[in-house]
Amino acid sequence: MELLKIHGVGDVRLDSYQRPAAGPKDVVVKMKSVGICGSDLSYIKMGGIPPGAETALGHEGAGEVMEVGAEVEGISVGSPVIVNPMMTPSNIGSGGPEGAFTQELLVREARLGESILPIPEGISYDVAAMCEPLAVAMHGVNRAEVKPGDKVVVFGCGPIGLGMLLWLIDRGITDVVALDLSEERLERARALGVQAALDPTKVDLRAELAKLHGEVPSYGRVGVGTDAYIDAAGAPNILTDVIMMAKFHARMVITAAYMKPLEFPVGRMLTSEMTITTAVGYPTEMPEVIAAMPRLKDKIAAMISHKLPFKDVMKGLEIAATPSSAKVMIEMED
Repeated sequence: MELLKIHGVGDVRLDSYQRPAAGPKDVVVKMKSVGICGSDLSYIKMGGIPPGAETALGHEGAGEVMEVGAEVEGISVGSPVIVNPMMTPSNIGSGGPEGAFTQELLVREARLGESILPIPEGISYDVAAMCEPLAVAMHGVNRAEVKPGDKVVVFGCGPIGLGMLLWLIDRGITDVVALDLSEERLERARALGVQAALDPTKVDLRAELAKLHGEVPSYGRVGVGTDAYIDAAGAPNILTDVIMMAKFHARMVITAAYMKPLEFPVGRMLTSEMTITTAVGYPTEMPEVIAAMPRLKDKIAAMISHKLPFKDVMKGLEIAATPSSAKVMIEMED
């Protein structure tokens, strides 16, 4: 077998691998489909987790159960499943010894409904492997506390941003503006049914949002009528831009990973009393995502821009780093 691992800054390799034997509380999953995440690319730039440590990659996976420990309850050999890496003791693909970019994945201390989740009938492994990024996206939307009638802006139309647009529109929020620098990604946002999809470097963003969402007087100044902003892009200017145009009691959720400190105009926030918060991971969202998959499977499948065999995973990493890609899926060979 093989396992994708980081060996240093920018140094990622497909290594020979011998899977550890499963214990009585463990499950082994024959991987079928694994998504490349922006976090994987960040880990490679960092040189591992922590930096300098060899790190197994892959945390967006689905496959078929091939071995079940004697003490594991409710999980059967042959079952199609999604792996929830956040609920595994080794934090699969994010610093532990296991990563999903391998033929056979050891899930330690496996529990049905926690680390191992059944795939609904009729859902492909590719769509099932989208559960993890879609759960991240749902958690970001949940943190924004939006409801039908609210006006929302999403910065970034990569896989997480597209997932956020999917959930916003699915919840009946119609006034959604998507922002990205890539025309290919903006087209994907339009296909999901957003109100507008714009390149913020080519328009006066405040003026465009004033047209789309209106304006609201606030303490002697005027803010745009957007209720919530979600940052899934990570550009250093976004926070300041939002603060300068935010209306009274606007909300902002930061889901992008910032590696450096930011300066922003705190004084301007006094006249808006806006709220800034963050979102990471998916503490409770995976089951809700899985329940929605039969209803949304076609839209989810459309978010996958590339499918490559495991032997081409290095090429997949290169594609995932380009702005023209959405979700790059690695399909494991039998």
